[in-house]
Amino acid sequence: MEITARMVQELREMTGAGMMDCKKALTEAGGDMDKAVDILRTKGLAALQKKAGRATNEGVVAAYVSEDKRVGVLLEVNCETDFVARNADFLAFVNDLATHIAAAAPADVQELAAQTFTGRTHSVQEVLGETVGKLGENMNITRFTRREVAGTGAVASYIHMGGKIGVLVEASFTKPETAQHAALAALLKDVAMQVAAASPIAVSREEVPADVVEHELSIYRAQAAESGKPEPIQQKIAEGRLQKFYKEVCLLEQAFVKDPDISVQDLVARVSKELGDTVSIVAFDRFQLGETADSQPASC
Repeated sequence: MEITARMVQELREMTGAGMMDCKKALTEAGGDMDKAVDILRTKGLAALQKKAGRATNEGVVAAYVSEDKRVGVLLEVNCETDFVARNADFLAFVNDLATHIAAAAPADVQELAAQTFTGRTHSVQEVLGETVGKLGENMNITRFTRREVAGTGAVASYIHMGGKIGVLVEASFTKPETAQHAALAALLKDVAMQVAAASPIAVSREEVPADVVEHELSIYRAQAAESGKPEPIQQKIAEGRLQKFYKEVCLLEQAFVKDPDISVQDLVARVSKELGDTVSIVAFDRFQLGETADSQPASC
């Protein structure tokens, strides 16, 4: 397979490795991008695979949280140009759509498109078509997620870079009055900002998929084998690197971006003590504009 300059550049953006190292890795991997990343990582030439540079669509990520903080929505709608992405009519459509999703709870984009738009007589698909006709640009309702608290808890959102990244965070606690406390609001905003900045893959290590853990261990074992040290020491090296991996990708174990001397778990514990309650981070969602190339959008 021919290794093109574009492939090399994409691998560089994903890994931060040098051009020649990327070309050699792609050649060794037969053009397989994921295998090339693993080759670079095994040789210590790349860290965890990055997603930066892969988001190419225009549009916006928007969020909605109900007044009682029990329902939250994260939504991505794409368009062709940044000019339309900043248009007031486009943004009004996206925000109204997020509110509709919170109320109507569609199962997926296809069901959403067929629903009657809240407060209107036309379907979501038809209103999308009207917006396209008005602004003269193709648009896609790309994806959404909707969270509704079960039990005692709250949802919070954070939008970064004017809609380039959006985050939902769900927390649980025991006292109903905690939901309205300013300290909880500040905590959830900080945690959402953490997710936006540090891009964790799970709340805790227990939630990291087993196949991901095994994949990482296979790389760390290969790295350790190159050291030439005895096998028991190699295993300890691999396990040590796995512990570091958890601290990089598990939200609660990450260093808090606003105070790297403490972890996110430390922050949650500190605020829990202040509130006289036990706050737990249940889940999060993170959307980066344009990162899903294989979605099935509703378009017009």
